[in-house]
Amino acid sequence: MYFKRRRKPVIDSPSASKSNPFLFYFKKMLKILNLTPSRIKDLLLIFSLFLSIFLVFRHPQAPLPLAITAPSSFPTRRSHLLFSLASSSNSFPRRSSYIRLWYTPRDTRAIAFLDQPVSSSADPTLPPVIVSGDTKSFPYTFKSGLRSAIRVARVVKEAVDRNETGIRWFVFGDDDTVFIVDNLVKVLSKYDHEKWYYVGSNSEGYEQNLKHSFDMAFGGGGFAISYSLGKVLGRVLDSCLMRYAHLYGSDARIWSCLAELGVGLTHEPGFHQVDMRGNLFGMLTAHPLSPLVSLHHLDAMEPLFPNMNKTHALAHFFKSVNVDSSRSLQQTVCYDRFNSLTVSVAWGYAIQVYEGNQFLPDLLSLQKTFLPWKRGVNVEAHFMFNTREFPRDSCKRPLVFFLESVVLDKNVVWSNYTRHSDGNCLRTDAIKNLKEVRVVSQKLELDIEQMMAPRRQCCEILPSYNESMVINIRKCGVDELISMNI
Repeated sequence: MYFKRRRKPVIDSPSASKSNPFLFYFKKMLKILNLTPSRIKDLLLIFSLFLSIFLVFRHPQAPLPLAITAPSSFPTRRSHLLFSLASSSNSFPRRSSYIRLWYTPRDTRAIAFLDQPVSSSADPTLPPVIVSGDTKSFPYTFKSGLRSAIRVARVVKEAVDRNETGIRWFVFGDDDTVFIVDNLVKVLSKYDHEKWYYVGSNSEGYEQNLKHSFDMAFGGGGFAISYSLGKVLGRVLDSCLMRYAHLYGSDARIWSCLAELGVGLTHEPGFHQVDMRGNLFGMLTAHPLSPLVSLHHLDAMEPLFPNMNKTHALAHFFKSVNVDSSRSLQQTVCYDRFNSLTVSVAWGYAIQVYEGNQFLPDLLSLQKTFLPWKRGVNVEAHFMFNTREFPRDSCKRPLVFFLESVVLDKNVVWSNYTRHSDGNCLRTDAIKNLKEVRVVSQKLELDIEQMMAPRRQCCEILPSYNESMVINIRKCGVDELISMNI
């Protein structure tokens, strides 16, 4: 039995065209325009090319992000930082003078976490006090260590759990940590608080880093955690505390938990743990280019200035900090070729006048005026920076001038330094009568580009000085070298 196969309608047939009016008129248009299938294909390709070009220029691609991405919103301010201080009922009253140096109730947000209440908790010149939560359920097995390390570590969680509004950075430190708040704001402005950042610095002592970690921010120098990272860390910290009962300090516990989250330390050399003792002159007169952010272990150091106690000396130092914090301790070196002198300026602190030509790289090394943190007869001093010997004979040292006063006139800063007695040493005629050094500079306003690629500034000594020398600090020329032109 056979079936008749139904024939498909032929497109070119008149009956098919009449039954489909659209196809009929489309074919007529093709005949009029003389468009063959190959020409139609070419036109479609050209049309798609122009459409692609239009879309690219209408919606350009965003540039690739830099390694360090600054936030796109309005700049970070002091009010965006929440300081959390680890303290105790015993140390808080004794160290309150340190806190008052940098804490201002009007524009600084800070909280002091104590083990129990104190009578000075209602002092309006100090941060509000909060008693830390109970930590008895957490294990601590480090032999001869302090169990309070758990309570201090949980300050991170307790600060985050407060859900303070408008916070971009959580900053942590001890009650003897002195912060340079405006400089810290500038440093953190380099980073996007919406990303995960753990910012701080390790110890100055090699042995301390070897014992604990080279990748850990030491808590006494202070460290900062971005808001987004802090929220996550606050949720998981307690579980980390259960696993790391064998560690010594609070900062090691926090670092270990951050390591488990996959976050490493972003190193900023302006944080100073100050794992040293004695005279910090050598450290303070050769500070790195980064802004000074913090100082710690103030009880273990000698006064910063002669003939002052520790508190008075720090208050005196903050006179310059409050005028131009960005320039504080920034080292500038200039030369007097005619009198063969080299002058090293640690702005806001001290000036050293050397006889002869001293090469800049040598002056960037720290003079060993300090001792290692660990005491003992057989303790070796190994540091994380270059050092040079500090002459025992005072007559072989440079002339030293310490900060006397600082004055801001509009945008021009005058800082004055007076000569420190060096005994009856014989000096060259050019400086034997020199009593003071005056330094003039523009207030240093650092933007993010300058923070990302810092450059040391230059200085020049004004001619004709006898008892008073005047130094002008300025930006270096494009190809200007900091050296004695011989």
